Amino acid sequence: MRLSRIFPKLSRSFLATLLARGEKRSKHAEIPVSRFVLAHYANGSGTRAYKTYLPARDEGQARPLVVMLHGCNQHPDDFAAGTRMNELADEMGFIVAYPEQASAANGSRCWNWFQAADQQRDDGEPSLIAGITRDVIARYNADPRRVYVAGLSAGGAMAAIMGHTYPDLYAAIGIHSGLAYAAARDIPSALAAMRGRSLPPDPRCAESAFRAVPTIVFHGDLDTTVHSSNGAQVIAQATPTSEDLVTPAFAPQSVEKGEECGRRYTRTVSAGKLALEHWLVHGAGHAWSGGSVNGSYTDPLGPDASRAMLRFFLPSAQAVSAAA
Repeated sequence: MRLSRIFPKLSRSFLATLLARGEKRSKHAEIPVSRFVLAHYANGSGTRAYKTYLPARDEGQARPLVVMLHGCNQHPDDFAAGTRMNELADEMGFIVAYPEQASAANGSRCWNWFQAADQQRDDGEPSLIAGITRDVIARYNADPRRVYVAGLSAGGAMAAIMGHTYPDLYAAIGIHSGLAYAAARDIPSALAAMRGRSLPPDPRCAESAFRAVPTIVFHGDLDTTVHSSNGAQVIAQATPTSEDLVTPAFAPQSVEKGEECGRRYTRTVSAGKLALEHWLVHGAGHAWSGGSVNGSYTDPLGPDASRAMLRFFLPSAQAVSAAA
């Protein structure tokens, strides 16, 4: 029925305005909007909250997923702000998940990377993070072939654990100011590892079943919280070995020295089938390189670690972003 019959005294121009407004609202309703969704995951090892960022950009197909593990005394919103990962998700069209460590599990909200019980597949905190990852894949139709995990400090150490315990789940890992898999087995050895005195190589890393994944590392050479030698140890551990499973088969493909946003850096890229990339940021401390001052443990100077990791994870998405 026409509006003019329902409201005969309304002018045609006013009716046209009402119709135009209704059409405008309808169009706005169809425009996708980004969402930052809180959820919880539980299994036999406990319960953890997590937030998922769903960008407005939706190309109608399964999207990549980047799992971000915060450092001590951080939380998902803080970590998202500091790394600007949500902004980059809007730009490039990937999903971001932020598992949150519970204060009941660690008073400083650190992931317990130094406990043997939290260094195993299908147990402890790795099982919770893997469960959250699978939950996000199922809920939001993420592409299971393009799932990545990255973290800062304790989160970086846990990212190393996730890559080594779930190489079938994560296609690559990013570690900023973190430590290698099983670098410690208790608090005393954790403190020693953070000072650059790591434990002897874990025999689990020499087993034939151990499979490293592509790895990118960022570390400041003036980091007084986690010594920068730990970054080199991550790369050494991820490096494919020769037939004796002891001798590293790593040879640098290229070493690039440059400067970005006021800090010099040395970037080493590996040769061979497994992609490995090591960024040593000169003059930087224990902070996310190129991060935003809106988050904690960030350094606005230096190369943009977030973009570098995404280029490593999603070279095609980076190319699309650059062309846009």
